[in-house]
Amino acid sequence: MQFKLVSKFKPAGDQPQAIEKLSKNLKKGIKHQVLLGVTGSGKTMTMANVIESVQKPTLVISPNKTLAAQLYQEFKEFFPENAVHYFVSYYDYYQPEAYIPQSDTYIEKDSKVNEEIDRLRHSAVQDVLSRKDTIVVASVSCIYNIGSPENYQSVSLDIKAGQKIKRKDFIIHLTTMQYKRNDIEQKPGTFRVRGDIIDINLVTGEKIVRIEFFSDEIKTISLSKPGQELSFAPVMEKYTLFPATFWVAPQEKINLAIENIKLELQERLKELKKKNKLLEAERLEQRTNYDLEMLQEVGFCHGIENYSRQLEFRKPGDAPFSLVDYFGYFNPEGFLTFIDESHISVSQIRAMSVQDRARKDTLIDFGFRLPSAVDNRPLTFSEFEKREKQVIYVSATPAIYEKTNSGRNIVEQLIRPTGLLEPSIEIRKTENQIKDLMEEIKQETAKGKRILVVTLTKRLAEEISDYLIEKGIKTQYLHSEVKTMERPEILKNLRQGKYDVLVGINLLREGLDLPEVSLVAILDADKEGFLRNETTLIQTMGRAARHPNGRIIMYADKITFSMKNAINEINRRRKIQEEYNKKNNITPQAIIKDIRDWGFSKKEDIASEFWMVNDKKLLEKEMKEAAKNLDFERAAEIRDLLEKLSNKKQH
Repeated sequence: MQFKLVSKFKPAGDQPQAIEKLSKNLKKGIKHQVLLGVTGSGKTMTMANVIESVQKPTLVISPNKTLAAQLYQEFKEFFPENAVHYFVSYYDYYQPEAYIPQSDTYIEKDSKVNEEIDRLRHSAVQDVLSRKDTIVVASVSCIYNIGSPENYQSVSLDIKAGQKIKRKDFIIHLTTMQYKRNDIEQKPGTFRVRGDIIDINLVTGEKIVRIEFFSDEIKTISLSKPGQELSFAPVMEKYTLFPATFWVAPQEKINLAIENIKLELQERLKELKKKNKLLEAERLEQRTNYDLEMLQEVGFCHGIENYSRQLEFRKPGDAPFSLVDYFGYFNPEGFLTFIDESHISVSQIRAMSVQDRARKDTLIDFGFRLPSAVDNRPLTFSEFEKREKQVIYVSATPAIYEKTNSGRNIVEQLIRPTGLLEPSIEIRKTENQIKDLMEEIKQETAKGKRILVVTLTKRLAEEISDYLIEKGIKTQYLHSEVKTMERPEILKNLRQGKYDVLVGINLLREGLDLPEVSLVAILDADKEGFLRNETTLIQTMGRAARHPNGRIIMYADKITFSMKNAINEINRRRKIQEEYNKKNNITPQAIIKDIRDWGFSKKEDIASEFWMVNDKKLLEKEMKEAAKNLDFERAAEIRDLLEKLSNKKQH
């Protein structure tokens, strides 16, 4: 399929020239470009038009999950007929495995996986491997190791009606792909068997595939969507089943990898014993042998990613496989990458492998992991650069790296189609700043407007939020500890008026599209540092640039070098817009933007519930059969499911 852009708006202001220049350069084969676009100038619209123009699979990298979610929603609207996906870290909570020698403290890996995001990640990867019209909006976690695309595709199973395969062999292949049998409750990544019928709930959660056998042959393949009437239509001639986890490999490869891991273990044990590290040697031997037993028996073990180099037969130091490699694997002719808010994203990508290495070295030195574990890591910055084919850095404040790499290929987009000006700026003393802020908030909320308050710490954000709530102001805080799936919902609630004030730190900066915000209050604006440098201040002030009466109040007792530069740049851009408005007789217009529903369900798995509804009689029969066979544990489990179902029906 071709990319087809759908929008009721046409490019305006600076957008047409930016689209033309960027597209022309891409078609010439230019590798690096910068789109320097001010807040509210429609950078996402420009990006979408470029994608349609060059017709290349596209990876969009964003500095955090909140901005990635916003971009994902926008691209979904621009390309309703194409494959648009969301790929971010699937952890709601993540404590990496670590060892602190000073206190002899081992910290086991602890995490809480968000199953919804995990499904979205699989859906993204599967379309990258099967469709050319794919856009994936990702956080910088996309440079982490997710396993070999070759293994992922080679373990996948192509099936077709009339195919000769024994039902038993088919089930074995499903378990090799890490699908788990569950005849009671269907969840993504599981399958159930009913006589000659096997129902597979895909790991993406989007479809249920029914395979019906006749003797040793696949008779029919049909599909259904979870939560809908299970009609299982239309019948398909063929279908490709992808694995339920990224960490998979054919059994013959696993067996060879196990032997290689054993060899590495023996070599490492000799090294440790030679250094008289007997405790470390014993620890490593026990841990590794346990993992090897699990790999041998079920093809998987806890922390399997630490053996990824061996499972993928990479040489020491070779780069891991990331989402970027999946794009390259299926698109050897090239793909397009946008790095959004590049002044932040690029530095994040640069730092990730360095931080990971220090932690791994300690684990290896003290016998918690084999030396090969060090190659389970994110890409280094140089590895990332080599894999990128063509890159457009998108930012209102591009850094030196992006400008240097792009040379003359810096495309400016400074004119807003709406004619909106940069916000006015006012500096006030910090004395009684909270009292002063309260008065400003009351004035703005009385007019139905929204306010952002930017602090320096999480604790202060929460304390100010609590104080404002005590004073009767509808307030919410937003920082990095707020769960991934809750952040877009908070922003939506602000726009709808459920909150009037949002208090935060650095999440209230780049890219947030909040047209209702008329005032941004920056506390402690004169505290020089990362959160108050020129780039950060410009980005923060940009949050008020989507409102016709946008204002900035900077609470400061002196004007720092960063404040001065930021104010000068905002005034320069304001002047350019004023001249354009005057020349074209444009009156600034407020941005009218639909308030989008957050597209990911936070409810319990609908598919699971529907299976229970559909199969209530079967469940009752199985419960009685289990009790008859003295399998009371299973009978009790089915009974609880039936009670849960009955309670939900009553409500």
